[in-house]
Formats: sequence, C-alpha cells, structure tokens
Amino acid sequence: MSSPASPPSARVTPQQFKSGLAAWLGWMFDGLDMHLYTLVALPFVAELLRVSPSTPEASTKASLIQGAFLFGWAMGGAVFGRIGDIIGRSRTLSLTILTYALFTGLSFVAHEWWHLLIFRFLAALGIGGEWAVGASLLAETWPSRWRPWLAAILQTAVNTGVLLACFSGWLLAGTPYRFIFLVGVVPALLTLWIRRAVPEPEVWASASSGVQGDKPGLKTLFAPELRRTTLIVVTVCALGLTAHWALMFWHSAHLRSMAREAGWAKERIDVLANHALYLLTIGAIIGNFLAGWLARHIGYRRAITVNFAAYFVFMMAAYGVVRDADGVLFWLPFLGAAQGAFALFTMCLPPLFPTLLRTTGAGFCYNIGRVFAAAGTVTFGLFAQVGSGAGAICDHRLALLYAGTLFLPAALVTWFYLPEKDGDAIVESAPQSEASSPAIAAIPAANAELDS
Repeated sequence: MSSPASPPSARVTPQQFKSGLAAWLGWMFDGLDMHLYTLVALPFVAELLRVSPSTPEASTKASLIQGAFLFGWAMGGAVFGRIGDIIGRSRTLSLTILTYALFTGLSFVAHEWWHLLIFRFLAALGIGGEWAVGASLLAETWPSRWRPWLAAILQTAVNTGVLLACFSGWLLAGTPYRFIFLVGVVPALLTLWIRRAVPEPEVWASASSGVQGDKPGLKTLFAPELRRTTLIVVTVCALGLTAHWALMFWHSAHLRSMAREAGWAKERIDVLANHALYLLTIGAIIGNFLAGWLARHIGYRRAITVNFAAYFVFMMAAYGVVRDADGVLFWLPFLGAAQGAFALFTMCLPPLFPTLLRTTGAGFCYNIGRVFAAAGTVTFGLFAQVGSGAGAICDHRLALLYAGTLFLPAALVTWFYLPEKDGDAIVESAPQSEASSPAIAAIPAANAELDS
C-alpha cells in the first residue's frame, strides 16, 4: 500500500497520459467498428440473401452473424488476454487494433451472408482483446482515486466511436451498404503510434521478470483461490451483456420494421436508425459519468446494481407495450444512461485478479459473457417470430422485452455476490490463501507501485 506519509502525486505523468490516450483511442475505434454492422445489419444481410428485409430468413441470418461476432468477442478476450499477460499490454494492444481494423474492412468484399459472418467473427477477436488489454494497462498505470472517473471517460470513448459510426452512416446514407465497412480500416493507423510511444507498465514488467518458468494460465482462474470470483463475474457479465446486446442489435431492426410498415423511404429509414443510435449514445455518455459519481460515493458493486435495476425498468417501459417510433425514441436516452454499469466494469474487474492473470481474468470473465449474449441474440430473435410459413413476420419488440428481463437477475447477483475491492486493493500483498497455489504464489508482491 502507498504510505500515508508520502501521498501520490496529483500530477499525471507522461506514461499515464500516453497509456490513457492509447486506451481511449483504442476504445473509440472499438465503438466505431463494433457498431458499423448494427447500422446496416438487416438490409445488408437481406441484400446478400437476395430477399426482402422483412423476411424471417434475413432476421435470422443477421442475428446469427451478430451471434458469431459476440462469440468472437468472447474468444478474443480470452486469447488476447492471455497474450497480454505474456508479451505485455502495449504490444498486445497494437495486435488487437490491427485485427479488428483489417477484418472490418474486409467485410466490404463479402458477397454471401456467411462471408460476412466470418469477417465479423475475426474482427471481434480484436475488439474483445482490446478491452481486456486496455483495462489492465490503465489499472496498472493510474492511481486509484482517478479510476471511477477514468472508467467513465474510457466508456465515453466507446460512445464517441458509436457517434462516429452514426456520422458515417449519415454520410454514406443512400450508398451501397457495404461501403460503410471501409471506415473500419482507419484504426490501423493508431498502432504505429502505440508501438513507438506507449511503454509497458512497470508493474507488469516487474511481475513478469520475477516469475521463472511458465506463467499462470487460464486454468488458474478456476483454482480454489479464484474460482468463486471467476464464476460470479462470469454470471453477472453473461446476464448483463445478453440483455444489453439484444437491445443494441434489435432496437434498430424494431424501428426499421415499424418504418417500413408505415411506408417510409429507404433514406428516411436509415436516418431513423442513425437517430436512434445517436439518442442511445448521448444517454450513455451522461450515464457513464453518473455511474462514476455513484461509484465514488457507494462503491462499484452498488453502483452497478443501481444501473442494472434502472436498465430493467426502462426496458419494460420502452417495450412492455406497443409504441410508435416516437414513443420508442423517447425512452432510448434513458436506456443509454443505464449502460453506465459497463463503464464501471473497466475499473472494477481488473483489481480482482493478480497481475499476471489480470488481462486473462478480466478478459475471460467479461468477454465469456458474450458467448451467452451471442446465444441470446439468436434465441430472442427466434422468439420474436410471429406466425409460420410464408406469412411469418418478426416482432422485434418481443425480443427486446424478453431480453430486458435478464437485467433483474443481473442486478440481484451483483448486489449479493459480486466481489469488490476498494481502489487500493489492486495492490496485491500475496495473502496466505493465495500462497497455497504455486501459480499465484509466484506472483511478486511488489505491486504496491500500482497506487503510487
């Protein structure tokens, strides 16, 4: 722990600034690349299938692609998380950004729906890995008192990326849908600066040099000392992310369906989809800072619980009854504001794991929830089908309503079971319970630098 007699400096060091900027830009382009598809998912998939966007086949294939994306996100969190613990945060951050930029751009050349599924899966590997690596990079370079606000600022980077996706959608409205994926190539340029300017955290370098032989791996997360934490965090993330991604994917399809039934022109429908994502994002930016403020006063666990409970209430309000487009749009900023829960995960999860398991643990637990989210996106999409045969239609409101109920158990599990360490507890002092595991005992106790 930091000595009270020598409080940490209030000044931001060059290393902290560079690591913060690298993570912020990485997250921003995460937000851009992950949401380019949601803007055009249903019409583009229908175009690849050569069917009408209103057919259940288009809806099912679009949800399968999104499911593959979320599954890839989960795998990327585990794979690149492990790589980040082995070769370092900065190097791995560059690899993740190159991965999602390359394969988002390659989506442009998709000519069958399964082409797009493959490219989205591969792009998601990088997006999932970037979150785990960036979160650990910041946890190891920034002092604890900054972290609730840093979580809000970093999540706002994702929201800024979503706004850039909205702007790209507006700019390219009326052009072939595939052109929007070319925007996703831009992040590759960021890696040139990261590799030159962003050093590896001293905490990771010290811990890495202090371990001889193999470093602790994924199976250590299920050792007796960490198993309970791992399972609880996976449960919370699985429930929350399944419901969240059902909203982020299906809200646009729901609005597009209503607009088509009302006879709107294609360009007007595209503008409506962009407007909806814009409202969600503006609400999320505000919600991130509200969540940071709550975490400062009542702790991460309670603040996440409040946000999940609010998310549940707003989902029931928005989709519990049949509303017109304006009625749904009214609730979107409130739904966005409740997404502040996910901003808090950025700083809440890494301290729960030892240094040489930090990106592995945070990446695996947070992103494995996306495997459930992938299954949920497809499953709730199937529940939304009304009727059978040629006369079947999709009521995406039902998919959103059913998915929204998951926020309630997410709130309850968080309140009663989610572990929480105070800001300084990321400093590991190798307690006796951890020392019983050779893999964990090998991790140096020199991590007191984290809060200096």
